[in-house]
Amino acid sequence: MTEDLIAKLEERLGPLHARQRLGLEDEYERQIFHRGRHIFHVENWYSMHGLIRSTLKLSGLYWLGRRNTTKLRLLENRIRLAHLPPEFEGYTVLHVTDLHVDTNVAAMDRMIEMVKDLDYDACVLTGDYRGRTYGPYDAALEGMSRIVSHLRQPVYGVLGNHDSIRMLPALERMGIRMLMNESIALTRGEAKIHLAGIDDAHFFHADDIELAAFGIPHDNVSILLSHTPEVYRGAAFADFDVMLCGHTHGGQICLPGEIPITLDSTMPRHLGRGAWKFRDLTGYTSVGAGTSIVDVRLNCPPEVTLHRFERG
Repeated sequence: MTEDLIAKLEERLGPLHARQRLGLEDEYERQIFHRGRHIFHVENWYSMHGLIRSTLKLSGLYWLGRRNTTKLRLLENRIRLAHLPPEFEGYTVLHVTDLHVDTNVAAMDRMIEMVKDLDYDACVLTGDYRGRTYGPYDAALEGMSRIVSHLRQPVYGVLGNHDSIRMLPALERMGIRMLMNESIALTRGEAKIHLAGIDDAHFFHADDIELAAFGIPHDNVSILLSHTPEVYRGAAFADFDVMLCGHTHGGQICLPGEIPITLDSTMPRHLGRGAWKFRDLTGYTSVGAGTSIVDVRLNCPPEVTLHRFERG
């Protein structure tokens, strides 16, 4: 990594966050087992990926699953908040997550066709832009640049567990305002709501909800972007009203009835996909537009979501 990139990261994030995140990547990104919130990381075990792929081929399900990866759904979700400013009635957010853009070009082409003419006020991206968990990321950045060119501004994002902090400057040059344990105000007329985002909480544990919430007035509507829903308790107790996330892929390979075999997350299973509630926190976990580990979806179609905010 060049000194120029290090300098850019330190200027953007501050020396402490930049050094911490770079150090965590250098130590952990290739590990299958390590201490922390998750002991086992199948995403880093590439020989296991081949075994899963071979098993699916022997079962005859592989090519069906490959075809399913391009059957993208556009879902709509209503978020009702009693204290939403009247000016934000009908405010619409396009939520895209877990693209893994360098894994399946056909799926990304389908997504571009779906979103390029949609009407929305802001777009949020909740991480995992790269297919692999370490190594080169040039192909992922090229794919992201193509996708972002078809999204309406403003576009906000956070990093996922597949993403390197080294990708941050390039993502922001594309026009994505990355939220790294920080928040911004969204305004309509004299009214405003707040959008915050945290760094990866699943693998690198670089999230800081307290820092992300700093400066947000208690009585203002606040939305948290997190790659994973696993931090739902912290978000609720930090008085966020809404949390938008991904990571789980809804299971990706599910039993009939869209029942996930695994969600790769330490949380109640009902938080693994779709709309949910915890205390006063309204959440939504998208199953994502892309695929991870193997480029297959069974009983779990990919999605992008339009969230419409309403008073009530």
